[in-house]
Amino acid sequence: MEHEARQFRNVQNAVDAQIALARKGISVGTIDGVDGVNMRRALLAWQVHNNHSVSGQLDDETKAAILVEEPLFVQYTVSDADLKRLMKVPATWLEKSEVDRLDYESILELIAEKGGASMAFIKKVNPQTDWANVKPGTLIKMPRIDPPPILERAAFVRVHLYTKTLDVFGNSTNLIAHFPCSIAARVEKRPVGVLHVIKAARNPTYMFDPEVFPESPEAKKIGRKLKIPPGPNNPVGTAWIGLDKPGYGIHGTPKPEQVGRTESHGCFRLANWNAEHLLRLAWVGLPVIVEE
Repeated sequence: MEHEARQFRNVQNAVDAQIALARKGISVGTIDGVDGVNMRRALLAWQVHNNHSVSGQLDDETKAAILVEEPLFVQYTVSDADLKRLMKVPATWLEKSEVDRLDYESILELIAEKGGASMAFIKKVNPQTDWANVKPGTLIKMPRIDPPPILERAAFVRVHLYTKTLDVFGNSTNLIAHFPCSIAARVEKRPVGVLHVIKAARNPTYMFDPEVFPESPEAKKIGRKLKIPPGPNNPVGTAWIGLDKPGYGIHGTPKPEQVGRTESHGCFRLANWNAEHLLRLAWVGLPVIVEE
């Protein structure tokens, strides 16, 4: 019984910290109550840049310093418009190019994205919800993630390939945002050095190039470029920040729970909500320093 109580406290402490950090722009990726590698790296980033003991752990000093403001959660009311957005996302590139949008597939996915949380976590905090039969007016509990205030634009961005993280700094080299980041699977596809932002777009379309996916039988069969419509399930998610190395950018993803854990074809991939936050901080010419 005591062991179970301790486990419950640890999970609750992790949830509190993840929400508190997210409100400061220090993201663990998806809020899930798990003290995993993304949370430890977020804590390290916060501790280093706030002159606290550096442990990567949720020690008493850190817990007190990042104390989260209540309420931790809010009730989201499902609307008729939410339900009308839902669609079956096509499985193939060709089919994706033939629809007008790539929206959410379920209310669970929509709520998880709005709360910056994993779908498993949203299900856990809503044990009575019948996800197969959600109606307009249904109340669903989700984390209250207030958008971090924009006090200044980014001065530069640093991508750490080894830790798979992206940090955003202000004019005084102060940390203003931290995100888990997926990087290229192949070492030769990882551009070390200084790049610069050349464009930024909300809800971008995606140009599918079969040459980028040599491992895909479908890509070989299609043999031509395809225009993929926007939406949260677009391959680059809901935000695109193009860099001055052709074909490279920082962008969102339809699979936020994999960020920082899996690898990409070459770009730097963030959770959609983190890519959108970076979009608000970025500007054309912004330096992006990529380090091993």
